[in-house]
Formats: sequence, structure tokens, C-alpha cells
Amino acid sequence: QVRLVESGGGLVQAGGSLRLSCAASGSIFSITYMAWHRQAPGKQRELVALITSGGSTNYADSVKGRFTISRDNAKNTVYLQMNSLNPEDTAVYYCALRMSGSEYWGQGTQVTISS
Repeated sequence: QVRLVESGGGLVQAGGSLRLSCAASGSIFSITYMAWHRQAPGKQRELVALITSGGSTNYADSVKGRFTISRDNAKNTVYLQMNSLNPEDTAVYYCALRMSGSEYWGQGTQVTISS
């Protein structure tokens, strides 16, 4: 069984920064990628950033240049550094892990940006 636990969400003012963390535990092996998604009220869940086992990254256009995804392979932990936050970034942020053809999700962490 795989468990993902997100942390680091909260309430910040526009222009501020937050760093999200997601720690994976359990039977972890041969990770294909880890990723962050988000879902704002009334909107579909969207991919924010992804990092492969080889370290390649991919970002949504809306966060390029502001967000940075990184990973500590030894700790099976993925981070999302979010800078220059704006109210449109308000959402529940979910961590995802793909491994051996299956995808696993965390419970999510709320990020709220005040204007």
C-alpha cells in the first residue's frame, strides 16, 4: 500500500510564497513520476507540475516561472515551491505518484491566496 501525505498549505497574501511537501511511504519502487495537481472551486482538477524519475519537469503554462517542482529521491518526497502567488492559485493541491502502471493520490492541502 502506498500513502501520500501533503503538507505546507495555508493562507498567504498575493505576492507571497508557499512550499508544499508530499511524502510517499509504503511499497515504493520504480516511480515513473511524481506530480502536483490542483482543483479550484467549481473547476476541474488540473496538472500543475510533474517531475519524472529522471528529473525532467513539466509545468502548466499558468505557473511557469513562478512554481518549481523538486524531488528528494532518498526520502520519496516531492516539493512544490510556489512564488508570486495570486488569488487564481487558490485551490486544493494534490500530490500524485505514478508507479508500476498505477497512480496514487494524497488527500490534498488547501492553498488560499488573499488579494
